[in-house]
Amino acid sequence: MAVGYGDEKKLSSEERDLTMARQSLIEELGAINWYQERIDTTTDAELKKILEHNRDEEKEHTAMLMEWIRENDKTQDKMFKEHD
Repeated sequence: MAVGYGDEKKLSSEERDLTMARQSLIEELGAINWYQERIDTTTDAELKKILEHNRDEEKEHTAMLMEWIRENDKTQDKMFKEHD
């Protein structure tokens, strides 16, 4: 399973999972931006509602991934709690 960063065989299973979660987070954030751009562009009210719904589902996915990352990356969790 390719994770897209370096030689995956050198990663521990924990680091491979974190890498996949981070990449998925990047993709979810990108999807939010794409949906928002389409929401801002469309003039069709029904399509706008559908796109807003889809965008908000991506936001839920983002929250789920961040929660998982925080539970599995103690340094990242610490940064959320202690950042300037």
